[in-house]
Amino acid sequence: MRGALGGPRLLLRRIREAMAEPVHAQVRLDKIVVHIASNMVAEVCSVYVLRDDGRLELFATEGLNREAVHLTTMRSGEGLVGLIAETAESLALSDAQAHPAFSYKPETGEEIYHSFLGVPILRGGNTLGVLVVQNKARRTYSEEEVEALQTTAMLLAEMIASGELQSIVRPGNDIALRRAIALKGSAIADGVGLGHVVLHEPRVIIKQLISDDPAKEQARLDVAIEAVRHTIDALIDRGDQAGPGEHLEVLETFRMFAHDRGWLRRLREAVMSGLTAEAAVERVQNDARAKLQRRTDPYLRERLHDLDDLANRLLHALTGESFVVANEDMPDNAILVARTMGPAALLDYDRKKLRGLILEDGGPSSHVAIVARALGIPMVGDVANIVDLVEPNDAIIVDGTSGEVQLRPQPDVEAAYGEKARLRARRQEQYHKLREVPSMTRDGVAIELHMNAGLLVDLPHVAETNAASIGLFRTELQFMIAPQFPRMQEQLALYKTVMDAVPDRPVTFRTLDIGGDKILPYMAAFEEDNPALGWRAIRIGLDRPGLLRSQLRAMLRAGAGRDLRIMFPMVATCAEFDAAKVIVERELTHLRRHAYELPRDLKLGIMVEVPSVLWQLEEMLERVDFISVGSNDLVQYLYAADRDNRRVSDRFDPLSPPVLRALKSITDKAAVTGTPVTLCGEIGGRPLEAMALIGIGYRGLSMSAASIGPVKAMLLALDASEIAAHVGALIDAKTGAASIREELRAFAEAKGVPL
Repeated sequence: MRGALGGPRLLLRRIREAMAEPVHAQVRLDKIVVHIASNMVAEVCSVYVLRDDGRLELFATEGLNREAVHLTTMRSGEGLVGLIAETAESLALSDAQAHPAFSYKPETGEEIYHSFLGVPILRGGNTLGVLVVQNKARRTYSEEEVEALQTTAMLLAEMIASGELQSIVRPGNDIALRRAIALKGSAIADGVGLGHVVLHEPRVIIKQLISDDPAKEQARLDVAIEAVRHTIDALIDRGDQAGPGEHLEVLETFRMFAHDRGWLRRLREAVMSGLTAEAAVERVQNDARAKLQRRTDPYLRERLHDLDDLANRLLHALTGESFVVANEDMPDNAILVARTMGPAALLDYDRKKLRGLILEDGGPSSHVAIVARALGIPMVGDVANIVDLVEPNDAIIVDGTSGEVQLRPQPDVEAAYGEKARLRARRQEQYHKLREVPSMTRDGVAIELHMNAGLLVDLPHVAETNAASIGLFRTELQFMIAPQFPRMQEQLALYKTVMDAVPDRPVTFRTLDIGGDKILPYMAAFEEDNPALGWRAIRIGLDRPGLLRSQLRAMLRAGAGRDLRIMFPMVATCAEFDAAKVIVERELTHLRRHAYELPRDLKLGIMVEVPSVLWQLEEMLERVDFISVGSNDLVQYLYAADRDNRRVSDRFDPLSPPVLRALKSITDKAAVTGTPVTLCGEIGGRPLEAMALIGIGYRGLSMSAASIGPVKAMLLALDASEIAAHVGALIDAKTGAASIREELRAFAEAKGVPL
């Protein structure tokens, strides 16, 4: 390396030694800049650190005026140093003062220096500061010198990330990496959790950056790259079984990155510069992330996730570390943070240690959201870049009620949320005291509150809440978390366990609601242009009758000698229900023939969630024993708005006259035939929406266990006849209003109804 004394390895070793000395942080940083200047044959070496207010502060210098340390600051984007921080790109100039971005700071005495080399100090692609060397003579810095300084910046990033420099920050300031950040996402599962960050796929902590044997590191890198390629090939082979489609294009793009010559060249160059294989991967990915996350092109930003995944796989291949945190290594107040997560992965964690879950990608109807609600874990989804903003063990707060996330909160913020959590706990105690109070409005109208379930962990909540029944048992969750298709005997064992857990209450089992976004991991996937309107639920059951028959047989045997309720999802026509009923009759005949005991009382019903049913409800009510309204799907189909699409999911309000008129038509027609009707969608578990539902005639609501207390407290203070008159007037008015939410909220406030 031209102009260097001893090369980058010697420099890195000296910096490592300085970092290990038991000295004050400022003394350590001062020694480091002296080592860098000496090794680079530079007259100046300076370290600027990004503060939480967005300004870059001079933390140490060799060559400039020492009195300027902690006094000289500049905005991100101001001057050459600010430009490097803003762009996250290195800058080498032979005549710095001729550059249009040059900004002179007279207190530093840097006017006599002409040549300039600056590199960003990066961690996870985020800028933590800037490292600069300068010379009086006009000279051109070589590529080797740029790379040496970039490698040195990795060590400084480690020092900054450790929090050591916080001890020398001036009062009132904080370094950017440790700054408090308030984030907003989608509220998924109610509750407040205070704890510390645990990454679902933990980052590999690189402890050894310097290599004494580049050839050995090159060989390790090549072996790991080949292992990752084999893993990707296996993924594609499994994808081939599902046929052509977009999923294969995504995997092929992923494989393309693993074979990209430019990426591989940069990795090998980093290794040959003296880095270990792990440090080379982190260095190259840091640079790529810094560039891509500043791009506005959505395609390029999407590719960033591919590169992150690839680099993560490569680091795990090099170190042999697990992708998942071991339960014994988790803190007692863990807040899980992940880009995405499946329901089975969440169930692998120790529930006693979990205080919350935060995902970059995951809406309220995602599978993991259902499990989080069942476990009572506060959850927030759709939090942009959360994985890149956090560090393991960071203090963090998740508010699953408001969708707020507080990262590294200030003490007053933490105290406020702590009080909110305690208040919520006291409210839950108050709700628990209502357990034995009859679920009845002030004017004596009985409202049955049922519980939605889908996992064995849900079952104790039935007795805890005194729910009238399990109004919806989602049988597909057993299939989604199983490694292979559950055999009939396994299904029978589950359904019998559920019924044994609540012997004095009915259970309504919903047959498999798979397809669309609910793809079983062991079933061949297939591409559909619009999966929400595609081959799913009862459509799959009728087209694959063996699947439906085995499930029905397990349910009928589990219900021997008991009352059993079976409900079919996504029924769109009377003919579909008739066909499903024929299969039930055949299974009953089979069980009689083999002398099995039959259910004491069998009721068959449907989920009303496809709008076509609304216009054949009279005919359907002549056939079914009960109906349950699936408001989640019904509302999205009424408005043609995908509930998992953030751009349109909040565009329409379920408390709108069109939706409430449609829901009221169901209760009106069911009342004529005396057919029992419940509502089991998300809106049934929200006090304001539940109040409106009572107003339009619903006398049975099924919801998550956590929602029963708040809804019960609401209805105990409600006069059913008053809300019926109020809601009726609002939805009959020809105003074209998009929502009556505020009018209902005002009614509740005026009448003292708690929401």
